[in-house]
Amino acid sequence: MVPNGLRTWFVIHFVADTLFAIPMFFAPVFTMELLGWTVVDPVATRLVGAALFGIGIESLLGRNANVDAYRAMLRMKSIWCGTATIGLAWSALEGGPPLVWALTGVFAVFCAVWNKYRIQLGPGEPAETAA
Repeated sequence: MVPNGLRTWFVIHFVADTLFAIPMFFAPVFTMELLGWTVVDPVATRLVGAALFGIGIESLLGRNANVDAYRAMLRMKSIWCGTATIGLAWSALEGGPPLVWALTGVFAVFCAVWNKYRIQLGPGEPAETAA
């Protein structure tokens, strides 16, 4: 059974991802300069925006899925948030704008939430193999 709190977190995740994805995708240079970046690659920024759209929209669309679908989504979200947290912290230590630490915190919170629920849901039943 999927906890209602997890379904709520999926909706929150959709909102958060979409709020960041829209400006990154449609106005990458303006958005990143506003956030403190002095050198902006619009291709990379739009690519991150596209990833946020994909992950966030799937959070909304998949919020009523069964527990097995949630396990798969949580695995992907844990990998994304974990590597994003490490990458952002690394970039902050290399001299990124101060806002990078705030973004690191946002990703770290989502990572903690997703991993908490991954542990709570457990590994599930092993998949059957084809004969």
